[in-house]
Amino acid sequence: MPVFKPFRGVRPHPDYIDKFPTHPLDNFTQEEINKKATEDSSYIQMIKPYVCSKSKDVDRNLRKVRSNYEEMLGDNKLLQDSSSYYLYEQILPNKSVFRGLLGLTSVEDFWNGKIKKHESTLTYKKEKLAHFLEKVSLQAEPVLLTYQANSKIELLMNHEEKNVPIINHTDETGVRHKVWRIDNRLKLQQFKEVIDQIDSFYVADGHHRIASAALYAQKHKEKNKRHNGNEPYNFVFSFIVSSQSIKINDYNRVVKDLNGNSEEEFLQKLSENFLIHEKGENAYYPSQKFHISMYLGGKFYSLHVKHNLRDLDQGLDNVDHHLLDKYIFKPILGINDYEEEENSKMNFIKGNSNIEGIIKLKEQVDSGDYSVGFGLFPVSFNDITKLANQNLQMPPKCTYIEPKLVTALLMYDMDW
Repeated sequence: MPVFKPFRGVRPHPDYIDKFPTHPLDNFTQEEINKKATEDSSYIQMIKPYVCSKSKDVDRNLRKVRSNYEEMLGDNKLLQDSSSYYLYEQILPNKSVFRGLLGLTSVEDFWNGKIKKHESTLTYKKEKLAHFLEKVSLQAEPVLLTYQANSKIELLMNHEEKNVPIINHTDETGVRHKVWRIDNRLKLQQFKEVIDQIDSFYVADGHHRIASAALYAQKHKEKNKRHNGNEPYNFVFSFIVSSQSIKINDYNRVVKDLNGNSEEEFLQKLSENFLIHEKGENAYYPSQKFHISMYLGGKFYSLHVKHNLRDLDQGLDNVDHHLLDKYIFKPILGINDYEEEENSKMNFIKGNSNIEGIIKLKEQVDSGDYSVGFGLFPVSFNDITKLANQNLQMPPKCTYIEPKLVTALLMYDMDW
């Protein structure tokens, strides 16, 4: 059973709940970040020295972030609780509800396979996040972990929701965020007993965050001759949700060029491994696994993976993103390493399990910045668990999973 323990959460004072939290920074352009950094008593203003500074002295900028954080604690703009679990519920404008528990998981469980991953990570991004943790000692965005549904946990959460939440906040996008603090000793024990029945957690979102926390912890472990596994650096701020309380969306790709191929040559090479059906100018969303949507030259195509290439039982050949890499990206488009191609030959387009992601893909290609786009059917939870249980990893950015968490609604200070 993986560790899941309470922690001393840091949260905005009720007077600042509308100002402090933010959506993840990768949702914003640099211009938008610069504007938000001017908003008083906001998380982005707190980390302004890191995200807006023109100074190349990164360590100095990060020390200033930590100083800003401690100043906000001292001014009671931020509050630190005693050790607690937190029940967190997110209600979307379309009435969808996601809920789960906030607490700490252990990097030891990430290393020993009790927390299982299904996607590979980019080294430069992992190292950048680890360096932030090293200098700031603050985790502001939890890793999203999922587990096989457990009725006992659901019952405890149902009971807890009858109490008054400590946070009841609706953000500018219309999403309502409710948080209940669980600090009663008996309740903590009840939650621990049922959570201890979970065999494994699966990383749903935040592969880079948990990998960077593990890298940060490894460095401290090597320096600390008295390391025992209970040090604050050994834990990861996590949000655990049932497999019934997540939604897995499509994560699509656009590529800048055809690697020297004409459109006709490209289609001819594709025909070796795919049955190609022209769909016309209207956006085409793939109807099922092994059907890939492609936008090229102002037209949509359906690429059906030939049956002899599929593996319906297990393995990476059961995943469209891997087949895309194996039969298109590497041999035809010359994309061999996501580390090298990041921000150069291709980009990633988030989807919503409907036509929206495909339309975004089309717009990127129509702009002239990219030559071809690929839309993929969402990966299933069963596929994720099968791969994770076999220690197999899909390429980076294959799953765009909801709920998408806000940053700094609650935080974990590793220096307490």
